[in-house]
Amino acid sequence: MAIAACAAVLLAGATGATTWRAAGDNGKPVGTWHDAPAAARTPVSADQRLGSGQNATPRTGPTATSETPPSSSPVTTPPTEKATVNPPRPGSVERPIESGAANGRQRVGELLRVSKLLGYLGGRPRKETFRYPGASYVKLHFSRIALLPGDYVTVANADGTESYRYDAPENSADSDRWAMSVTGDTAVLEVHRGAPDLLGLGRLAGGLGVDVDRVARGYSRTEQGRQPERQLTAPGRTGREESVCGSDTSADAVCYRSSDPVAYTKSKAIARLLINGTELCTGWRVGTQNRMLTNNHCFTSSSEAYDTEVWFNYQCARCGGYDVYQPTKVWGAQVIATDRTYDFTLFTVDKFASIEKFGHLSLDTRRPAKGQQLYVPQHPAGEPTRIAGSLGEKAGNCSVVDPGYDGYASGSDVAYFCDTEGGSSGSPVLSRATNKVVALHHFGGCPNSGVRGDLLAARLARYL
Repeated sequence: MAIAACAAVLLAGATGATTWRAAGDNGKPVGTWHDAPAAARTPVSADQRLGSGQNATPRTGPTATSETPPSSSPVTTPPTEKATVNPPRPGSVERPIESGAANGRQRVGELLRVSKLLGYLGGRPRKETFRYPGASYVKLHFSRIALLPGDYVTVANADGTESYRYDAPENSADSDRWAMSVTGDTAVLEVHRGAPDLLGLGRLAGGLGVDVDRVARGYSRTEQGRQPERQLTAPGRTGREESVCGSDTSADAVCYRSSDPVAYTKSKAIARLLINGTELCTGWRVGTQNRMLTNNHCFTSSSEAYDTEVWFNYQCARCGGYDVYQPTKVWGAQVIATDRTYDFTLFTVDKFASIEKFGHLSLDTRRPAKGQQLYVPQHPAGEPTRIAGSLGEKAGNCSVVDPGYDGYASGSDVAYFCDTEGGSSGSPVLSRATNKVVALHHFGGCPNSGVRGDLLAARLARYL
């Protein structure tokens, strides 16, 4: 474990229960159904046990989408991107994508098939507990939710301090979806009656109920530590540790609160992305509007964004301590633009107002100079926010070694030796001179590298 690692992560792996601090909902149900965009849904790609595969080859060429955003979070859809960029040649980049998984995302859990039905008639339970000892989170998938008027379901952790409410969707076809994850090794699903059944509709409720067909179980700390050896890497590489260049000098973000308050404040704008229930990347708010940026190899479509949880404020409450702040979780919404060569995806989130308070970052329109000091806020291996690159003499190798490094295109990247791990894909690389983003991290291998911020600024200006 790296220096000053949050002890709560270790506890979560050992006991399956993270210590929450400052619970925002006081145990009350929060959240509603997340309305789907008008887009074809994609199959879950991380399910080896279920045998549902997805082509691991990244899509090529740039794309801008014009899919209809969710009604609960309207955004203005920019015009379709007309620029074209040649996709990278197969094999032209030999360094491993940071996340290390076959599809470029860090695996942080597994999918399990279950068959649980909650209903109204005798013999059917109204409450079901899903417990997986040691799991870091539990996430339920509904294949059906059909309820009487006024009734609803909740998914909560064991003690009810994290709870989400779901009403039946108007269209029954929309009930095939994921619930928000709950942290810890237990999820409690319960059907609640909203009002007395004065009309006697319960007699007609034989065909109603809630079906759960899959559960995503987050890996324990021990299981997560074994993942690099099982994930795809380039020949001769051993895994994500290749990206820790020398000894790991990254630290919990909170460790910077007093010594480097600017870096600490900037780190608030990043988010942990839980994709399809079992895979991970990092993303961050770019600009003042409802805009998030991550890598193209993390996801490329609105249907994938829709199944992505975006966790803000997932960080340790005390340097090296045991408490973790309860994250603010929102759903991804619409992909606005994506590009394979420059490895970016720009997207929006649902319930944007709830995450505005965490601030935003800005892309630097200038290429950084060689030797310029950097810092990288990130979620390596899914851990609470960490920052690589200390202030002053301890900055070490976290500086620009090549401002025109070859990525998927000639001279498209900035190279550096800042410490990163699997799950850091999509992290912002900030200049200490400007506190702006000079690179979008995407490659490990020592040196690590990210797509140049000035190139991204030019391509994304119309959307920001």
